[in-house]
Amino acid sequence: MNGFTKYVLRQLFVGMVLVTTGLTCIIWLSQSLRFIEMIVNRGLSAGMFVYLTVLLLPNFLVIVLPIALFTVVVFTYSKLITDRELMVMRAAGLSQFSLAKPALILAVFVVGFGYALNLFLVPASYTKFRNLQWDIRYNYGHILLREGAFNAVAGGITVYVRQRTNDGQLLGLLVHDQRDKDNPFTLMASKGAMVETDEGARVIMFNGNRQGVDKKTNKFSILYFDRYVFDLTPDIEKTAPRYREPRERAMGELFNIRTIEPKMNEKEYGKFIVEGHKRLSSPLASLGFTLIGLACLIASSFSRRTQTRQIVLAITIMVALQGLALGLENLVAKQLHLVPLLYVLVLIPIALGYAFMVLWQRRRPRKSRALAA
Repeated sequence: MNGFTKYVLRQLFVGMVLVTTGLTCIIWLSQSLRFIEMIVNRGLSAGMFVYLTVLLLPNFLVIVLPIALFTVVVFTYSKLITDRELMVMRAAGLSQFSLAKPALILAVFVVGFGYALNLFLVPASYTKFRNLQWDIRYNYGHILLREGAFNAVAGGITVYVRQRTNDGQLLGLLVHDQRDKDNPFTLMASKGAMVETDEGARVIMFNGNRQGVDKKTNKFSILYFDRYVFDLTPDIEKTAPRYREPRERAMGELFNIRTIEPKMNEKEYGKFIVEGHKRLSSPLASLGFTLIGLACLIASSFSRRTQTRQIVLAITIMVALQGLALGLENLVAKQLHLVPLLYVLVLIPIALGYAFMVLWQRRRPRKSRALAA
């Protein structure tokens, strides 16, 4: 690796880290707003909130890395052209491939990292995220019962707490349960506590009463108790299985989903197959975007003026490819015989970008090269 390659590769790598960090933070902040409800109503701690959102980072990186790489390559090579550094290197005898080598090295590294994300990190991290989200949402031991407010704990259950002590006691408890529409009832107690058992969350109440009205006779009944255990977990949530999304599945599951889920309809089946092929094809987009940027910038003559036209052309092609990829995924999910198009869409930019950057430059007349310099 010569000095020029190290010099440019260092600039590309530093820029790549900065741009990736910036874009990831923007997406992370926008997505983390979804968890505000869990912080307010479920008592989610700051550490748990950070851990929950960090589990989503591999999903963000899969989207961010190709775009960040393209941005850094275009910016860095445009600056090298403006500063006349590439013209000097070309005059010193460096070939097109040698000029593009730093960007290609970084692109290959990003492609490899993209496959590691798609094949291992994304399904593992997203599975942990969904399990934790499910646990927080339906494990009522996480609920933060706010003082002086009617807390909607679950469907049909409302809890009021006058005061919470430092040791976890609940003072001035009122629980209204209308899960059974025909027999709703209200519990009142002077004190109590929430505990987590193997069967789910329970509220243990002391020195209170249970009130209800028989809808048939309209008679009011009241039962006084010294100790009462109230179950917060609805029966339906105990038995309902959690649906595992395509992003949670390993590659073997995605391509054998018919065996694992024999009752799955055709629409859902298509989503799983497309997810599997997308994991195999999408990392190559980083190499394709890199070659697009290089082809637009270094395949032409190095003008003393800004590279606005070349940059706009590269961005237009990249955005068009991204739009085609999104539209193609939905189409292929409905028409599985079009699956090869997912690979064609990422391989064509690689082939054409390399051919235009290297082969076209070799065929340019020497006279035009001299005039361009």
